Amino acid sequence: MVASIPSVKLNDGTRIPILGYGSGTKWFKRGESTGLDRNLVDATKNAIKLGYHHLDGAEVYGTEEELGIAIKESSVSRDQLYVTTKVITNISDIPKAIDESLRKLQLDYVDLYLIHSPFFAKSDEDLQKAWAEMEKVKESGKARSIGVSNWLQNHLEAVLKTAKIVPSVNQIEYHPYLQHSGLLDFHQSKGITTTVYAPLTPATRAKGGPVDSILDSLAKKYNTTEGNVLLRWAIDQGAVPITTSSKESRLAEYLETLKFKLTPEEVEEIKKLGEQKHFRAFWTDKFAADDRS
Repeated sequence: MVASIPSVKLNDGTRIPILGYGSGTKWFKRGESTGLDRNLVDATKNAIKLGYHHLDGAEVYGTEEELGIAIKESSVSRDQLYVTTKVITNISDIPKAIDESLRKLQLDYVDLYLIHSPFFAKSDEDLQKAWAEMEKVKESGKARSIGVSNWLQNHLEAVLKTAKIVPSVNQIEYHPYLQHSGLLDFHQSKGITTTVYAPLTPATRAKGGPVDSILDSLAKKYNTTEGNVLLRWAIDQGAVPITTSSKESRLAEYLETLKFKLTPEEVEEIKKLGEQKHFRAFWTDKFAADDRS
């Protein structure tokens, strides 16, 4: 059975499905690994078949070609899919970068184009200049929406001083052990949607912490998994989680997230317990060990 994943409206009027399938993390190509990964093509086709029409990629993952082939080989029409990619490797030439990404994806446009991180910039002006190039990409029709990823409030504030278009999205690592105090509230105040990677961290990389027992009890209460409780925790705060797996059974399991909701009290309890531990899975070289921003 194909799931129908609901969507939320972005600040530019377009809609984004509330659960996405990612082609990074476990699929990320490192070093000399440049050949076509047929496993990823097949896994992505399976995800599409199950109802994951929100597909999240990036030039730095080295997997845009696989994503494009999966889209071509799937039986779902392009207008039913929501495709994201990101720029960082070729951030100095964004017009060239988007053209190269579209070529690899075999698409005329992406639904969402993100600056993958702010850490290339030596100044606010560098961020502002890159954002002006992103605005041109949107105006050209090569991206329906534009946004950022891994940006903190100070980076967003710098760009908002000169932006003609407010970023639609900031995609960040977000889970109970990395809550970025105040950042989600700032997003909300500016109409920026939070999309989330590594949402399952407390049940995977950081297992053995203060949210273990509440995840266990809520999983029993809702007859689901701890991972699904974490996905729901993000969704119930208005965020859009991205997850991945090569296993069709696991992807089908994630869709159970759509069948229940946490109470506001349960969301708060997970938040409160999560604040007792700090764990960052990505970009650890950019932050001090105790930096929760």
